[in-house]
Amino acid sequence: MSDTDRKKWDDRYASGAYAARPWPTPLLAEWIDKLPRGRALDVACGAGRNSLLLAEHGYAVEGIDISSVALERARSAADERGLSVDFAQMDLEAELPAERRYDVIVMVRYTHPVLVAELIELLNDGGYLLCEEHLRTHHKVVGPTNPAYRMDPNELLGLAAGLRVLYYRESLCEDPDGRPAALAQLIGCRGDAGY
Repeated sequence: MSDTDRKKWDDRYASGAYAARPWPTPLLAEWIDKLPRGRALDVACGAGRNSLLLAEHGYAVEGIDISSVALERARSAADERGLSVDFAQMDLEAELPAERRYDVIVMVRYTHPVLVAELIELLNDGGYLLCEEHLRTHHKVVGPTNPAYRMDPNELLGLAAGLRVLYYRESLCEDPDGRPAALAQLIGCRGDAGY
């Protein structure tokens, strides 16, 4: 990402964007007790809503994002809850924490198709990828208006080649705040899912 992109996201978070959305993604909340314990990576974590849920469930969590402002909000929220999360600023189009492997990787509503294959390589055997993306639709829904930041039907499923897909859904649904969303959701396991 360029410095312009970094500034855009910093400005967005500084203006209070997403402050009214502190809940974790419902898909993660629904699956949290079925996921393997251990080390977790929250990609494009923003203000940390999913990182915090993972930490509350005993994961050693790393949250990465381009926005230093979002990460400060995430650190404050973790401190308020007495949680330990390693938040780091990172340009996800240029780098990933390549030296580590993870038991769970979460990427929610950050569209970067090439990154999915790279994340799969960071999973331990038996590790899970939970990915939720905005889906292209003609309906009026939340999220980006630029179709470049939305997935085509079955695109996310195709990107998960190499994973054992345990859950996949494309749907019009309602976010917890009542707004309509069009989402592609995937949970896949690298290797044996253990059941």
